[in-house]
Amino acid sequence: MLALDLGVFHRKSHVVGFKESLTWSAVWITLGLSFSILVYFAYERHWFDLGMSVDAVDGLINTGKLAATKYLTGYVVEKSLSVDNIFVIAMVFSSLAVPARYQHRVLFWGILGALAMRGGMIGIGAALVQNFHWVLYVFGGFLILTGLKMLFMEEKETKPEDNILVRAIRKRFPVTRDYHGQHFLVKAGSTNALEASEPGVAVIPDPVVESAPKGKWLLTPLAVALILVEFTDLIFAVDSIPAIFAITADPFLVFTSNVFAILGLRSLYFALAGMIAKFRYLKPALSLILLVVGVKMLAAKWLKLWLGDSFNFTILGLILAILATGVITSLIVGKADDDKAEGH
Repeated sequence: MLALDLGVFHRKSHVVGFKESLTWSAVWITLGLSFSILVYFAYERHWFDLGMSVDAVDGLINTGKLAATKYLTGYVVEKSLSVDNIFVIAMVFSSLAVPARYQHRVLFWGILGALAMRGGMIGIGAALVQNFHWVLYVFGGFLILTGLKMLFMEEKETKPEDNILVRAIRKRFPVTRDYHGQHFLVKAGSTNALEASEPGVAVIPDPVVESAPKGKWLLTPLAVALILVEFTDLIFAVDSIPAIFAITADPFLVFTSNVFAILGLRSLYFALAGMIAKFRYLKPALSLILLVVGVKMLAAKWLKLWLGDSFNFTILGLILAILATGVITSLIVGKADDDKAEGH
């Protein structure tokens, strides 16, 4: 799907419109939800020895129904937390003035890097949970603290150009002043270093390129944007990886729910980037979701006794209800504010 996405459907850089982004979002969400059917049969029939061991989180053997429920819960949690990531990515693109036609390319390669990073983090996390069960309580406490911080503390808006990472990049590597097409790297004296950012736009000499020795490789602002997107995902993974381990310690379920949540991030970004301000109650909803999964991680044994073996399904319903309430409340209040503004 990734190969088709970049190699066929997005071979040429273009501005991703709202309708196109909604269509692709529907495709990725459908794929993500449909994968639960494969999960059901894989665990029910023990394909590749799946569903043969005890899940360290709740002490249960994952049957087809239980595995599908845990996968869907993980998918919804990771998908909802990835929406918060969109807010930061939008700020990065805005501050660095990344041309709209090249944003998809940055997100594509950013997500490939994110999959590799998360795969490594999930492997380490799964090994820790299997060998040191007390790590789950550390994860649970961390999620509760993170949720409370998101709920009660105001985050200060920082500009990417003030980021210590950006300053370090510019200090250690030569970065061109202008964008050079869709290139992340350009070589001084080569033709791609003279490529205009937009078709039909006159080529303006870039002083950084002109002053660099011929043949020297230079980073473009597009590369800086890519590094920031990767760094942003790494920061968000610190929250999202413990969140999925609150649901299951099965590496297959953890990784696949993360993969499908991340794969739809690009199209979801283009669908939501222009409407971010309307979802004012989404962040409190995400905070409550982190609190729920944190408490679930700390109190899994008691929840299992209280709600029975189906408590994972109950947690899924609660998370969906919180997310839906945040979105619906945001839309209702936003519409009321718009009507009030029009009345004035």
